[in-house]
Amino acid sequence: MQYRLDKYGNELSVLGFGCLRFPQKNGKIDMEATRAQIRLAVEQGVNYFDTAYVYSGSEAALGEILESEGLRQRVKIATKLPHYLIKSPQGLEKMFREELKRLWTDHVEYYLMHMLCDLDTWERLKKLGIEDWIARKKASGEIGQIGFSYHGGTDMFCKLVDAYDWDFCQIQYNYLDEHSQAGRRGLHHAAAKGIPVIIMEPLRGGKLVDLLPAEAREVFRQSGKDWTPAQWGLRWLWDQKEVTVVLSGMNSREMVLENIRTASETAVGSFGSEEQAVIAKAVEAINAKVKV
Repeated sequence: MQYRLDKYGNELSVLGFGCLRFPQKNGKIDMEATRAQIRLAVEQGVNYFDTAYVYSGSEAALGEILESEGLRQRVKIATKLPHYLIKSPQGLEKMFREELKRLWTDHVEYYLMHMLCDLDTWERLKKLGIEDWIARKKASGEIGQIGFSYHGGTDMFCKLVDAYDWDFCQIQYNYLDEHSQAGRRGLHHAAAKGIPVIIMEPLRGGKLVDLLPAEAREVFRQSGKDWTPAQWGLRWLWDQKEVTVVLSGMNSREMVLENIRTASETAVGSFGSEEQAVIAKAVEAINAKVKV
């Protein structure tokens, strides 16, 4: 496993475990399968686990597994405040306490404002005392670093980056969203300010694999590279030094192993002009065929 540094020099695995899509059984999280995959990921060096309050059952499953397997001290937990549910300072504290209880822990290393998408929302949270609350939690050690996750346009993302002294942020970014959402410009804006960027939806929730048009698959096949569509997408991201961690919603042993292997092989600068040309052709094929 390869590692990149957060704002304060802590090593984060370039592959993060996205906990939204744990394997399911009979409509619930399959704890046995999830336990095996988390244990395997940690053994192979994955140390960043991303969950959220609104990911049904995810925080509780992650917390129980990390505690029962003795893995808590080997990983860093990132979870998120559903600020859209918060109406008062008391509600803010109650929500956070519930998350810690679900996660079987007394602290989280990384805490995000979930889907913080405009300055008005941030101003509302400031009026609720969020800045003082964050300062207290960081001083007590209950929160290590503070950030926000984002879905929206580039200009607003840059404004939010500039609105507070964030420790990190999280954006949707992949080769099809290079110039939409926060995009490459947003990525570079955050990185230029020393703010590590965590990537979500690197494969558009699997759509750049499962719904990839045959024409795009053929572009990858003709490249001469023995890479799957998923590997093309992940390698494109890890080639960029501004990317700190790429989250993958892994839900099978095979997916965990393939992504770990790819993460271990890919370094900044390993994607040359020929590989970039292949990606450009694949994007053209996708846009010509279907919107994914």
